[in-house]
Amino acid sequence: MARTKDDQAPRVTRKRPKGSEEVEAHAYAHRAGGPLSQDSLRKAPAERQAMARAIRDKVSRKSLGGWTPAKRRFDPVELLIETSKGRVDSLVPIRYGRMMASPFAFYRGAAAIMAADLATTPSTGVHLQICGDCHLVNFGGFATPERKLVFDINDFDETTVGPWEWDVKRLCASLVVASRANGFGDDDAKDIAWEAAAAYQSHLAEYAQMPVLEAWYDHIDLQDVIDRMRDEEMKRLATKSVHKAVEYTAHTKEFIKLTVQGGSPPRIQDEPPLIYHDETLENHVTVEERRKAFLDYRDSLLPERRVLLDRFETVDAAVKVVGVGSVGTYCGIMLLVSGNGDPLFLQFKEARQSVIDPFVDNKPYKHQGQRIVAGQRLMQSASDLFLGWTQGPRRHFYVRQLRDAKVSPQIEVMRAPNLRRYGRLCARTLARAHARSGDAVLLSAYLGKSDAFADAITSFSVAYADQNDRDHASLVKAVRAGRVDAMTIA
Repeated sequence: MARTKDDQAPRVTRKRPKGSEEVEAHAYAHRAGGPLSQDSLRKAPAERQAMARAIRDKVSRKSLGGWTPAKRRFDPVELLIETSKGRVDSLVPIRYGRMMASPFAFYRGAAAIMAADLATTPSTGVHLQICGDCHLVNFGGFATPERKLVFDINDFDETTVGPWEWDVKRLCASLVVASRANGFGDDDAKDIAWEAAAAYQSHLAEYAQMPVLEAWYDHIDLQDVIDRMRDEEMKRLATKSVHKAVEYTAHTKEFIKLTVQGGSPPRIQDEPPLIYHDETLENHVTVEERRKAFLDYRDSLLPERRVLLDRFETVDAAVKVVGVGSVGTYCGIMLLVSGNGDPLFLQFKEARQSVIDPFVDNKPYKHQGQRIVAGQRLMQSASDLFLGWTQGPRRHFYVRQLRDAKVSPQIEVMRAPNLRRYGRLCARTLARAHARSGDAVLLSAYLGKSDAFADAITSFSVAYADQNDRDHASLVKAVRAGRVDAMTIA
Protein backbone atom coordinates (compact mmCIF):
# COMPACT_ATOMS: atom_id res chain seq x y z
CA MET A 1 0.00 0.00 0.00
CA ALA A 2 1.25 3.45 -0.85
CA ARG A 3 2.44 5.62 2.03
CA THR A 4 3.29 9.27 2.28
CA LYS A 5 5.36 11.54 4.47
CA ASP A 6 3.62 12.87 7.58
CA ASP A 7 2.74 16.27 6.17
CA GLN A 8 1.88 15.16 2.65
CA ALA A 9 -1.27 13.47 1.46
CA PRO A 10 -1.86 11.34 -1.62
CA ARG A 11 -4.14 12.33 -4.44
CA VAL A 12 -6.60 9.47 -4.51
CA THR A 13 -9.17 8.82 -7.19
CA ARG A 14 -12.42 8.80 -5.24
CA LYS A 15 -15.22 6.38 -6.02
CA ARG A 16 -18.66 7.69 -6.93
CA PRO A 17 -21.36 6.79 -4.33
CA LYS A 18 -23.58 3.92 -5.39
CA GLY A 19 -27.25 4.40 -6.12
CA SER A 20 -29.79 3.54 -3.46
CA GLU A 21 -30.97 0.49 -5.41
CA GLU A 22 -27.53 -1.08 -5.22
CA VAL A 23 -27.27 -0.28 -1.52
CA GLU A 24 -30.61 -1.91 -0.83
CA ALA A 25 -29.72 -4.93 -2.94
CA HIS A 26 -26.61 -5.50 -0.81
CA ALA A 27 -28.18 -4.84 2.61
CA TYR A 28 -26.97 -8.05 4.23
CA ALA A 29 -28.31 -9.26 7.56
CA HIS A 30 -26.07 -8.24 10.47
CA ARG A 31 -25.84 -11.42 12.49
CA ALA A 32 -23.53 -11.33 15.49
CA GLY A 33 -20.73 -13.83 15.20
CA GLY A 34 -20.88 -13.82 11.42
CA PRO A 35 -19.19 -16.76 9.73
CA LEU A 36 -16.70 -17.15 12.57
CA SER A 37 -16.72 -18.84 15.94
CA GLN A 38 -14.12 -19.04 18.69
CA ASP A 39 -13.13 -22.43 17.26
CA SER A 40 -12.25 -20.84 13.93
CA LEU A 41 -9.74 -18.55 15.68
CA ARG A 42 -7.70 -21.66 16.49
CA LYS A 43 -7.50 -22.74 12.86
CA ALA A 44 -4.32 -22.28 10.87
CA PRO A 45 -3.79 -18.83 9.29
CA ALA A 46 -4.15 -20.27 5.78
CA GLU A 47 -7.66 -21.53 6.55
CA ARG A 48 -8.73 -18.17 8.00
CA GLN A 49 -7.26 -16.34 5.02
CA ALA A 50 -9.32 -18.59 2.75
CA MET A 51 -12.42 -17.64 4.78
CA ALA A 52 -11.55 -13.98 4.22
CA ARG A 53 -11.28 -14.43 0.47
CA ALA A 54 -14.68 -16.15 0.45
CA ILE A 55 -16.17 -13.19 2.34
CA ARG A 56 -14.56 -10.78 -0.10
CA ASP A 57 -16.14 -12.65 -3.01
CA LYS A 58 -19.58 -12.02 -1.49
CA VAL A 59 -18.97 -8.54 -0.05
CA SER A 60 -16.28 -6.67 -1.95
CA ARG A 61 -14.24 -3.92 -0.34
CA LYS A 62 -15.60 -1.54 -2.97
CA SER A 63 -19.15 -2.28 -1.80
CA LEU A 64 -18.33 -0.73 1.60
CA GLY A 65 -17.93 2.67 -0.06
CA GLY A 66 -20.37 5.45 -0.83
CA TRP A 67 -23.53 6.48 0.94
CA THR A 68 -26.98 7.13 -0.39
CA PRO A 69 -29.87 7.40 2.11
CA ALA A 70 -32.70 4.92 1.78
CA LYS A 71 -35.69 6.10 -0.25
CA ARG A 72 -37.84 6.05 2.88
CA ARG A 73 -35.19 7.06 5.38
CA PHE A 74 -36.38 7.81 8.91
CA ASP A 75 -36.76 11.35 10.23
CA PRO A 76 -33.51 12.05 12.19
CA VAL A 77 -35.26 14.47 14.58
CA GLU A 78 -37.93 11.87 15.37
CA LEU A 79 -35.18 9.36 16.14
CA LEU A 80 -33.53 11.85 18.51
CA ILE A 81 -36.88 12.39 20.22
CA GLU A 82 -37.33 8.62 20.52
CA THR A 83 -33.87 8.17 22.07
CA SER A 84 -34.65 10.96 24.56
CA LYS A 85 -37.48 8.96 26.11
CA GLY A 86 -36.69 7.86 29.64
CA ARG A 87 -34.16 10.64 30.16
CA VAL A 88 -34.47 13.41 32.72
CA ASP A 89 -37.01 15.73 31.08
CA SER A 90 -35.41 18.94 32.35
CA LEU A 91 -32.03 17.96 30.87
CA VAL A 92 -33.14 16.91 27.37
CA PRO A 93 -33.11 20.53 26.08
CA ILE A 94 -29.44 20.72 27.07
CA ARG A 95 -28.81 17.67 24.88
CA TYR A 96 -30.42 19.37 21.88
CA GLY A 97 -28.66 22.65 22.65
CA ARG A 98 -25.27 20.98 22.62
CA MET A 99 -26.03 19.11 19.40
CA MET A 100 -27.23 22.30 17.71
CA ALA A 101 -23.89 24.03 18.24
CA SER A 102 -22.32 22.69 15.03
CA PRO A 103 -22.41 19.69 12.67
CA PHE A 104 -19.41 18.34 14.62
CA ALA A 105 -21.27 18.58 17.95
CA PHE A 106 -24.33 17.03 16.28
CA TYR A 107 -22.27 14.09 15.02
CA ARG A 108 -21.02 13.34 18.54
CA GLY A 109 -24.59 12.96 19.78
CA ALA A 110 -25.98 11.18 16.74
CA ALA A 111 -24.67 7.64 17.24
CA ALA A 112 -28.20 6.23 17.08
CA ILE A 113 -28.87 7.97 13.78
CA MET A 114 -25.70 6.64 12.22
CA ALA A 115 -26.33 3.11 13.53
CA ALA A 116 -29.73 3.08 11.85
CA ASP A 117 -28.11 4.26 8.62
CA LEU A 118 -25.26 1.76 8.80
CA ALA A 119 -27.80 -1.05 9.17
CA THR A 120 -28.85 -0.39 5.56
CA THR A 121 -25.30 -0.71 4.17
CA PRO A 122 -23.38 -3.78 3.00
CA SER A 123 -21.75 -5.83 5.78
CA THR A 124 -19.07 -8.50 5.78
CA GLY A 125 -21.03 -10.35 8.48
CA VAL A 126 -17.91 -10.55 10.66
CA HIS A 127 -18.82 -9.40 14.16
CA LEU A 128 -16.59 -8.71 17.15
CA GLN A 129 -16.56 -6.41 20.17
CA ILE A 130 -16.85 -2.90 18.78
CA CYS A 131 -16.81 0.54 20.38
CA GLY A 132 -20.14 1.42 18.77
CA ASP A 133 -19.51 5.18 18.98
CA CYS A 134 -16.03 5.37 17.52
CA HIS A 135 -15.62 9.07 16.72
CA LEU A 136 -12.32 10.89 17.14
CA VAL A 137 -13.19 12.61 20.44
CA ASN A 138 -13.81 9.25 22.12
CA PHE A 139 -10.05 8.64 22.18
CA GLY A 140 -7.53 10.17 24.56
CA GLY A 141 -4.97 9.69 27.28
CA PHE A 142 -5.45 8.38 30.81
CA ALA A 143 -3.54 6.72 33.62
CA THR A 144 -3.51 2.94 33.96
CA PRO A 145 -3.69 1.25 37.39
CA GLU A 146 0.11 1.02 37.13
CA ARG A 147 0.16 4.85 36.77
CA LYS A 148 1.40 4.76 33.21
CA LEU A 149 -0.15 7.19 30.71
CA VAL A 150 -1.57 5.48 27.65
CA PHE A 151 -3.58 6.52 24.60
CA ASP A 152 -6.72 4.49 23.96
CA ILE A 153 -10.45 4.51 23.28
CA ASN A 154 -12.12 6.03 26.32
CA ASP A 155 -15.89 5.86 25.77
CA PHE A 156 -17.78 2.57 25.65
CA ASP A 157 -21.42 3.48 26.31
CA GLU A 158 -22.42 1.88 22.98
CA THR A 159 -19.99 -1.05 22.95
CA THR A 160 -21.43 -4.40 21.90
CA VAL A 161 -20.79 -7.31 19.56
CA GLY A 162 -21.35 -5.91 16.07
CA PRO A 163 -19.94 -5.30 12.57
CA TRP A 164 -16.27 -4.28 12.76
CA GLU A 165 -16.56 -1.99 9.73
CA TRP A 166 -19.07 0.25 11.54
CA ASP A 167 -16.32 1.42 13.91
CA VAL A 168 -14.03 2.26 11.00
CA LYS A 169 -16.76 4.13 9.14
CA ARG A 170 -17.78 6.17 12.19
CA LEU A 171 -14.15 7.10 12.92
CA CYS A 172 -13.29 8.13 9.38
CA ALA A 173 -16.53 10.04 8.85
CA SER A 174 -15.85 11.92 12.09
CA LEU A 175 -12.48 12.99 10.69
CA VAL A 176 -14.21 14.53 7.66
CA VAL A 177 -16.76 16.29 9.89
CA ALA A 178 -13.97 17.61 12.15
CA SER A 179 -11.92 18.72 9.14
CA ARG A 180 -14.82 20.81 7.93
CA ALA A 181 -15.32 22.24 11.43
CA ASN A 182 -11.68 23.36 11.41
CA GLY A 183 -12.07 25.00 8.01
CA PHE A 184 -9.97 22.53 6.00
CA GLY A 185 -10.54 22.12 2.27
CA ASP A 186 -12.22 19.13 0.67
CA ASP A 187 -8.94 17.58 -0.45
CA ASP A 188 -7.49 17.70 3.06
CA ALA A 189 -10.67 16.23 4.54
CA LYS A 190 -10.62 13.34 2.06
CA ASP A 191 -6.95 12.65 2.56
CA ILE A 192 -7.24 12.67 6.37
CA ALA A 193 -10.01 10.07 6.21
CA TRP A 194 -8.07 8.03 3.64
CA GLU A 195 -4.92 8.03 5.76
CA ALA A 196 -6.87 6.78 8.78
CA ALA A 197 -8.47 3.92 6.83
CA ALA A 198 -5.09 2.99 5.36
CA ALA A 199 -3.50 3.09 8.83
CA TYR A 200 -6.18 0.76 10.20
CA GLN A 201 -5.42 -1.63 7.34
CA SER A 202 -1.64 -1.54 7.78
CA HIS A 203 -1.72 -1.93 11.57
CA LEU A 204 -4.13 -4.86 11.35
CA ALA A 205 -1.63 -6.49 9.00
CA GLU A 206 1.05 -5.99 11.67
CA TYR A 207 -1.15 -7.51 14.38
CA ALA A 208 -1.92 -10.45 12.10
CA GLN A 209 1.81 -11.23 12.05
CA MET A 210 2.35 -10.86 15.81
CA PRO A 211 2.20 -13.69 18.33
CA VAL A 212 -1.23 -13.65 19.98
CA LEU A 213 0.05 -12.64 23.41
CA GLU A 214 2.29 -9.91 22.00
CA ALA A 215 -0.67 -8.37 20.18
CA TRP A 216 -2.81 -8.65 23.32
CA TYR A 217 -0.25 -6.87 25.51
CA ASP A 218 0.42 -4.08 23.02
CA HIS A 219 -0.39 -0.55 24.15
CA ILE A 220 0.27 3.02 23.03
CA ASP A 221 2.45 5.09 25.35
CA LEU A 222 1.09 8.65 25.48
CA GLN A 223 4.46 10.23 26.23
CA ASP A 224 5.98 8.44 23.26
CA VAL A 225 3.19 9.87 21.07
CA ILE A 226 3.98 13.38 22.33
CA ASP A 227 7.74 12.94 21.90
CA ARG A 228 7.18 12.04 18.24
CA MET A 229 5.14 15.15 17.46
CA ARG A 230 6.73 17.32 14.77
CA ASP A 231 4.60 20.40 15.39
CA GLU A 232 6.35 22.15 18.30
CA GLU A 233 3.28 24.19 19.20
CA MET A 234 1.09 21.09 19.44
CA LYS A 235 3.82 19.33 21.40
CA ARG A 236 3.88 22.17 23.93
CA LEU A 237 0.08 22.12 24.24
CA ALA A 238 0.04 18.33 24.71
CA THR A 239 2.86 18.46 27.27
CA LYS A 240 1.02 21.18 29.19
CA SER A 241 -2.16 19.09 29.19
CA VAL A 242 -0.30 16.07 30.54
CA HIS A 243 1.43 18.09 33.27
CA LYS A 244 -1.90 19.60 34.27
CA ALA A 245 -3.51 16.17 34.40
CA VAL A 246 -0.86 14.59 36.63
CA GLU A 247 0.27 17.60 38.68
CA TYR A 248 -1.95 16.50 41.55
CA THR A 249 -3.84 13.31 41.99
CA ALA A 250 -7.08 13.51 40.06
CA HIS A 251 -9.14 13.25 43.20
CA THR A 252 -7.30 16.00 45.05
CA LYS A 253 -8.03 18.36 42.16
CA GLU A 254 -11.66 17.33 41.93
CA PHE A 255 -12.07 17.59 45.69
CA ILE A 256 -10.96 21.22 45.65
CA LYS A 257 -12.99 21.99 42.54
CA LEU A 258 -16.25 20.23 43.32
CA THR A 259 -16.78 20.48 47.07
CA VAL A 260 -18.10 23.17 49.37
CA GLN A 261 -15.09 24.50 51.23
CA GLY A 262 -14.99 23.97 54.97
CA GLY A 263 -17.83 21.47 55.13
CA SER A 264 -17.73 18.55 57.55
CA PRO A 265 -18.46 16.01 56.26
CA PRO A 266 -17.51 17.37 52.85
CA ARG A 267 -20.33 17.97 50.40
CA ILE A 268 -20.42 18.31 46.61
CA GLN A 269 -21.09 21.90 45.59
CA ASP A 270 -24.21 22.55 43.52
CA GLU A 271 -23.68 24.23 40.14
CA PRO A 272 -27.11 23.86 38.50
CA PRO A 273 -28.14 22.79 35.95
CA LEU A 274 -24.95 20.72 35.38
CA ILE A 275 -24.21 19.61 38.99
CA TYR A 276 -26.96 19.44 41.60
CA HIS A 277 -28.47 17.38 44.40
CA ASP A 278 -31.74 15.85 43.25
CA GLU A 279 -34.04 15.75 46.28
CA THR A 280 -36.88 14.24 44.25
CA LEU A 281 -34.68 11.32 43.21
CA GLU A 282 -33.44 10.89 46.76
CA ASN A 283 -37.03 10.67 47.99
CA HIS A 284 -37.88 8.00 45.41
CA VAL A 285 -34.82 5.81 46.02
CA THR A 286 -34.65 4.47 49.55
CA VAL A 287 -31.52 4.26 51.65
CA GLU A 288 -31.73 0.48 51.44
CA GLU A 289 -31.94 0.57 47.62
CA ARG A 290 -28.88 2.80 47.47
CA ARG A 291 -27.01 0.54 49.85
CA LYS A 292 -27.86 -2.54 47.77
CA ALA A 293 -26.78 -0.79 44.55
CA PHE A 294 -23.41 0.06 46.06
CA LEU A 295 -22.91 -3.48 47.36
CA ASP A 296 -23.77 -4.89 43.92
CA TYR A 297 -21.20 -2.53 42.40
CA ARG A 298 -18.65 -3.68 44.96
CA ASP A 299 -19.32 -7.32 44.05
CA SER A 300 -18.59 -6.57 40.37
CA LEU A 301 -14.99 -5.60 41.22
CA LEU A 302 -12.06 -7.97 41.47
CA PRO A 303 -11.49 -9.17 45.09
CA GLU A 304 -8.31 -7.14 45.69
CA ARG A 305 -10.05 -3.98 44.49
CA ARG A 306 -12.89 -4.53 46.93
CA VAL A 307 -10.29 -4.40 49.71
CA LEU A 308 -9.18 -0.99 48.43
CA LEU A 309 -12.75 0.29 48.02
CA ASP A 310 -13.59 -0.77 51.57
CA ARG A 311 -11.12 1.79 52.89
CA PHE A 312 -13.48 4.55 51.72
CA GLU A 313 -16.89 5.64 52.94
CA THR A 314 -19.50 7.37 50.78
CA VAL A 315 -20.32 10.85 52.13
CA ASP A 316 -22.25 12.51 49.28
CA ALA A 317 -23.66 12.08 45.77
CA ALA A 318 -25.04 14.44 43.15
CA VAL A 319 -26.28 14.53 39.56
CA LYS A 320 -23.63 15.58 37.02
CA VAL A 321 -24.50 16.26 33.36
CA VAL A 322 -21.81 14.95 31.02
CA GLY A 323 -21.00 14.69 27.31
CA VAL A 324 -23.33 15.25 24.40
CA GLY A 325 -25.08 11.96 23.65
CA SER A 326 -25.29 11.11 27.38
CA VAL A 327 -27.08 14.31 28.40
CA GLY A 328 -30.37 13.52 30.11
CA THR A 329 -29.45 10.01 31.16
CA TYR A 330 -29.10 9.39 34.90
CA CYS A 331 -25.48 10.25 35.58
CA GLY A 332 -23.80 11.53 38.70
CA ILE A 333 -20.83 11.51 41.01
CA MET A 334 -20.19 10.04 44.44
CA LEU A 335 -17.69 11.45 46.92
CA LEU A 336 -15.98 8.89 49.12
CA VAL A 337 -13.44 9.67 51.85
CA SER A 338 -10.94 7.32 53.48
CA GLY A 339 -10.14 7.16 57.18
CA ASN A 340 -7.07 9.26 56.41
CA GLY A 341 -9.23 11.93 54.76
CA ASP A 342 -8.26 11.02 51.18
CA PRO A 343 -11.02 11.80 48.64
CA LEU A 344 -12.19 9.44 45.90
CA PHE A 345 -14.71 10.53 43.26
CA LEU A 346 -16.63 7.83 41.43
CA GLN A 347 -18.83 8.57 38.44
CA PHE A 348 -21.96 6.51 37.84
CA LYS A 349 -23.61 6.59 34.44
CA GLU A 350 -26.87 5.09 33.33
CA ALA A 351 -26.30 2.17 30.97
CA ARG A 352 -29.01 2.07 28.32
CA GLN A 353 -29.30 -0.34 25.42
CA SER A 354 -26.51 0.15 22.88
CA VAL A 355 -27.63 1.96 19.74
CA ILE A 356 -26.11 -0.97 17.83
CA ASP A 357 -28.13 -3.69 19.57
CA PRO A 358 -31.41 -3.25 17.64
CA PHE A 359 -29.51 -4.26 14.49
CA VAL A 360 -27.67 -7.37 15.73
CA ASP A 361 -28.98 -10.72 16.87
CA ASN A 362 -26.49 -11.88 19.48
CA LYS A 363 -26.50 -9.85 22.72
CA PRO A 364 -24.22 -11.59 25.25
CA TYR A 365 -25.19 -9.46 28.26
CA LYS A 366 -28.65 -8.75 29.65
CA HIS A 367 -27.22 -6.23 32.12
CA GLN A 368 -26.32 -3.08 30.20
CA GLY A 369 -23.72 -1.99 32.75
CA GLN A 370 -21.98 -5.34 32.50
CA ARG A 371 -22.07 -5.01 28.70
CA ILE A 372 -20.14 -1.74 28.90
CA VAL A 373 -17.65 -2.94 31.49
CA ALA A 374 -16.94 -6.21 29.66
CA GLY A 375 -16.51 -4.40 26.35
CA GLN A 376 -14.18 -1.81 27.85
CA ARG A 377 -12.04 -4.43 29.57
CA LEU A 378 -11.78 -6.37 26.32
CA MET A 379 -10.98 -3.46 23.99
CA GLN A 380 -8.74 -1.29 26.18
CA SER A 381 -5.11 -2.15 26.87
CA ALA A 382 -5.72 -1.27 30.54
CA SER A 383 -8.93 -0.28 32.30
CA ASP A 384 -9.88 1.77 35.33
CA LEU A 385 -9.19 0.25 38.74
CA PHE A 386 -12.75 0.95 39.94
CA LEU A 387 -14.63 0.01 36.76
CA GLY A 388 -17.75 -1.96 37.65
CA TRP A 389 -21.52 -2.16 37.24
CA THR A 390 -24.71 -2.15 39.31
CA GLN A 391 -28.43 -1.51 39.09
CA GLY A 392 -30.99 0.68 40.77
CA PRO A 393 -34.77 0.60 40.53
CA ARG A 394 -35.55 0.02 36.82
CA ARG A 395 -32.12 1.22 35.62
CA HIS A 396 -28.69 -0.23 34.96
CA PHE A 397 -25.47 1.66 35.69
CA TYR A 398 -21.73 1.40 35.33
CA VAL A 399 -19.22 3.03 37.64
CA ARG A 400 -15.67 4.33 37.18
CA GLN A 401 -13.36 6.97 38.59
CA LEU A 402 -14.50 10.48 37.69
CA ARG A 403 -11.18 11.38 36.13
CA ASP A 404 -7.75 9.84 36.38
CA ALA A 405 -5.10 11.96 34.65
CA LYS A 406 -7.46 12.25 31.70
CA VAL A 407 -5.98 14.00 28.66
CA SER A 408 -8.51 14.98 25.99
CA PRO A 409 -7.60 15.68 22.34
CA GLN A 410 -7.57 19.35 21.35
CA ILE A 411 -9.24 18.87 17.99
CA GLU A 412 -10.30 22.48 17.49
CA VAL A 413 -6.70 23.80 17.39
CA MET A 414 -5.33 21.14 15.06
CA ARG A 415 -4.09 22.00 11.59
CA ALA A 416 -4.53 19.53 8.73
CA PRO A 417 -1.17 17.75 9.28
CA ASN A 418 -1.95 17.43 13.02
CA LEU A 419 -5.39 15.93 12.39
CA ARG A 420 -3.93 13.60 9.76
CA ARG A 421 -1.47 12.19 12.30
CA TYR A 422 -4.12 12.08 15.00
CA GLY A 423 -6.46 10.16 12.69
CA ARG A 424 -3.76 7.59 12.03
CA LEU A 425 -3.16 7.28 15.77
CA CYS A 426 -6.86 6.63 16.40
CA ALA A 427 -6.90 4.09 13.57
CA ARG A 428 -3.93 2.27 15.07
CA THR A 429 -5.70 2.22 18.42
CA LEU A 430 -8.86 0.82 16.84
CA ALA A 431 -6.91 -1.85 14.99
CA ARG A 432 -5.33 -2.95 18.28
CA ALA A 433 -8.74 -3.08 19.98
CA HIS A 434 -10.24 -5.14 17.14
CA ALA A 435 -7.23 -7.46 17.17
CA ARG A 436 -7.96 -8.19 20.84
CA SER A 437 -11.63 -9.02 20.32
CA GLY A 438 -11.52 -10.45 16.78
CA ASP A 439 -9.31 -12.23 14.28
CA ALA A 440 -6.61 -9.95 12.88
CA VAL A 441 -5.55 -12.65 10.43
CA LEU A 442 -8.97 -12.89 8.82
CA LEU A 443 -9.62 -9.13 8.85
CA SER A 444 -6.22 -8.37 7.37
CA ALA A 445 -6.69 -10.96 4.66
CA TYR A 446 -10.06 -9.42 3.80
CA LEU A 447 -8.57 -5.91 3.63
CA GLY A 448 -5.66 -7.05 1.47
CA LYS A 449 -2.81 -4.80 0.33
CA SER A 450 -4.40 -2.56 -2.27
CA ASP A 451 -6.02 0.85 -1.75
CA ALA A 452 -9.53 -0.53 -2.38
CA PHE A 453 -10.56 -0.47 1.28
CA ALA A 454 -9.19 3.02 2.03
CA ASP A 455 -10.79 4.41 -1.14
CA ALA A 456 -14.16 2.86 -0.24
CA ILE A 457 -14.15 4.11 3.35
CA THR A 458 -13.16 7.60 2.19
CA SER A 459 -16.02 7.78 -0.30
CA PHE A 460 -18.42 6.71 2.44
CA SER A 461 -16.98 9.20 4.93
CA VAL A 462 -17.32 12.21 2.65
CA ALA A 463 -20.86 11.29 1.61
CA TYR A 464 -21.92 10.61 5.19
CA ALA A 465 -20.46 13.91 6.39
CA ASP A 466 -22.82 15.53 3.87
CA GLN A 467 -25.69 13.54 5.42
CA ASN A 468 -24.63 14.72 8.87
CA ASP A 469 -24.77 18.34 7.67
CA ARG A 470 -28.33 17.78 6.46
CA ASP A 471 -29.37 16.13 9.72
CA HIS A 472 -27.86 18.94 11.78
CA ALA A 473 -29.81 21.43 9.69
CA SER A 474 -32.98 19.41 10.37
CA LEU A 475 -32.42 19.71 14.12
CA VAL A 476 -31.81 23.46 13.88
CA LYS A 477 -35.00 23.82 11.85
CA ALA A 478 -36.96 21.74 14.38
CA VAL A 479 -35.76 23.90 17.27
CA ARG A 480 -36.62 27.13 15.45
CA ALA A 481 -40.07 25.76 14.64
CA GLY A 482 -40.66 24.89 18.29
CA ARG A 483 -40.84 21.16 17.56
CA VAL A 484 -38.19 20.49 20.22
CA ASP A 485 -36.81 22.69 22.98
CA ALA A 486 -33.11 23.48 23.18
CA MET A 487 -31.08 25.11 25.93
CA THR A 488 -27.59 26.49 25.48
CA ILE A 489 -25.30 26.57 28.52
CA ALA A 490 -21.74 27.88 28.50
